[in-house]
Amino acid sequence: MGFTMRKRYDKEFKAKVALEAVKGEKTIQDIAMLYQVHPNLVALWKKQLLEHAMVLFEKEGKDKEAEEAARKEEELYRQIGQLQVENEFLKKKFKQLYGTEPKWEHDHKQLSIRRQCELLGISRGSLYYKPEVDQEHEDRDYRLLLEILAVLKERPFYGYRKIAHALQHLGVTRKQVRRIMHRMGLRAIYPGKQLSKPKKGARKYPYLLKDKAIWLPNQVWAADITYIKLEHGYVYLVMIIDLYSRKILSWSISNTMDAQFCISALEEAISRFGIPAIFNTDQGSQFTSEGFLEVLDRYGIQISMDAKNRALDNIYIERFWRSLKYEDIYLKDYRNVTELRAGISRYVRFYNSERFHQSLGYATPDSIYASRFSVGELEQAA
Repeated sequence: MGFTMRKRYDKEFKAKVALEAVKGEKTIQDIAMLYQVHPNLVALWKKQLLEHAMVLFEKEGKDKEAEEAARKEEELYRQIGQLQVENEFLKKKFKQLYGTEPKWEHDHKQLSIRRQCELLGISRGSLYYKPEVDQEHEDRDYRLLLEILAVLKERPFYGYRKIAHALQHLGVTRKQVRRIMHRMGLRAIYPGKQLSKPKKGARKYPYLLKDKAIWLPNQVWAADITYIKLEHGYVYLVMIIDLYSRKILSWSISNTMDAQFCISALEEAISRFGIPAIFNTDQGSQFTSEGFLEVLDRYGIQISMDAKNRALDNIYIERFWRSLKYEDIYLKDYRNVTELRAGISRYVRFYNSERFHQSLGYATPDSIYASRFSVGELEQAA
């Protein structure tokens, strides 16, 4: 089995890649492909740059223990890369196991024929076996696939149970629908990545909004993070909202889940709109980080945090995510960070100043926010 030689990167190269990541104009996957490095290394170097700034790689070569740890880390990433090669090979070959295509690749650069057979769990003698194809069965599956695709086109949020129910007039079962959807990689649109995991040992704060009457702007702000899939990888979006008016106060995009982009959004909101009495978030590690909490403590803002597994505690911003994604992002299909940033900026302006909200008596968030302040008060708050 062939292995790719482990690369060693100098500090200039690391700094160049880290700076590209900090710019936030590309996803981590885009940067990894551009510089031919593992995505985890890009995220790691960005984190180191943010933490250590100008002295990022000053101690390189002096600290033998750190150098050995870095060597082991890169070796681990090399092994991860090899496993990814093998995993991609297995995923591609899985669909061919019962087909007529050969199950091995004579010209694979990294996996020998012997290793391919080991991964597939077959003997080398079985490579030339060609099973018979049940064409009638394949045709039946193809017709059912077309029906599934027709349902998903109209109801992209349906899972296999609801699709099976919608197609029950055809006499199909859940098992058949699930098998075909799994085989073709079809999935419903639903919340995916879990972004609210607290950091181990993080400080806990009570939920302060239960039964609380919210009757003024800047009484309670809330923040949350969601992820958005682009052509090559994911980016993360944080929004800060005023709960009384539903006005979006600030937002920020990052290609990694560090705390800095949340801190930047918080500081921007305070500089533009003043200081809230209460700030509510979930228990995600970004919101329980020392840097984020330090800003809240500095301004004397009360900290409120949702209970674990209680998404409804932050229902207003969850509703905003749904509006943003279904009214803009899923329709526009942004391909890169630059397009996405411009699109979100347009949508937030529309949401704040033009979109009517039934819960606000068909007023806009901007008008509700401004109605409770005089011009002088708004200028003072800003």
